[in-house]
Amino acid sequence: MYIEQGYKGLNELWRYAVGVLIIFIGWQFIGAGPLVLILLAKALETGDYPTDVASISNLLGSNLFFFLALLTFVIGFLALYLTVKYLHKQSFRSLSTSRKSIDWKRVFFTFFLWAVISVLFIGLDIFISPDDYVYNFQPGPFLVLLLIALILIPIQTSFEEYFLRGYLMQGLGIAAKNRWVPLLGTSLFFGLLHIFNPEVAKIGYGVMVFYIGTGLFLGILTLMDEGLELALGFHAANNLTAAILVTAEWTAFQTNSIYKDISEPEIGWEVFAPVFIIYPLMLLILSKKYGWTNWKERLTGKVVPPSDLDNISKN
Repeated sequence: MYIEQGYKGLNELWRYAVGVLIIFIGWQFIGAGPLVLILLAKALETGDYPTDVASISNLLGSNLFFFLALLTFVIGFLALYLTVKYLHKQSFRSLSTSRKSIDWKRVFFTFFLWAVISVLFIGLDIFISPDDYVYNFQPGPFLVLLLIALILIPIQTSFEEYFLRGYLMQGLGIAAKNRWVPLLGTSLFFGLLHIFNPEVAKIGYGVMVFYIGTGLFLGILTLMDEGLELALGFHAANNLTAAILVTAEWTAFQTNSIYKDISEPEIGWEVFAPVFIIYPLMLLILSKKYGWTNWKERLTGKVVPPSDLDNISKN
């Protein structure tokens, strides 16, 4: 009944349209203000006007750029919270889960599970292809990175989950009166949000299989488990390990990580294996742990307003 939690607030379609606009302005315009102003000041000072992520990171410094980039999501999260609270008059708990309270054990379970899997796969790739990596560890910059990452990455990933798998999932479900439209719609939107990432420009649009597939996986987690908890833990672990362990000139995260990937990127197993092998195995593990059943109804069934449910039960 996760999507139906949206009925606990004001859910007219115009509210979601206005809400998306407010959140987008807060995230992409107000949130990006400090980054744009500091970048402009630095560019005027040096006469260097960078146009790509790597050049901007070099101009500002990796940690400052990383902090300012993540700050946009902090403002976005604040805009989302205020929109839900005041425009929809909905509790944040009902946006988080269908349970009586947020199940933090679920959050931490998927966080640690995926963190271990990510570390193992990154370590295996470094072991198999050592020439593709250089040791990049610098104690001072790394500790600053670690502090920024531990505080801001959970906010960044939580914003994306609450906005996509929470706010839009509930809004689209209420509008479409079914579950498959919000599942596919938010998965596609999640992929499109990454279309301007430097990875796409460098590798090609084939990498969108990974982004859209990841969005679909997170959407399935949310609908099958009737809450955001598992998706919140997974997403935080994924981005945190990526930021801390490995960076590259062609990735969205330009960080003072432990290793730097110097290989020429291409579409390979690391794009398709998660979507077609690892994610299905994760779903199998989680379905056994949490006793998921009735997959078809949970993923494609109808969304029924509470008043209609009351009428059905009375009859």
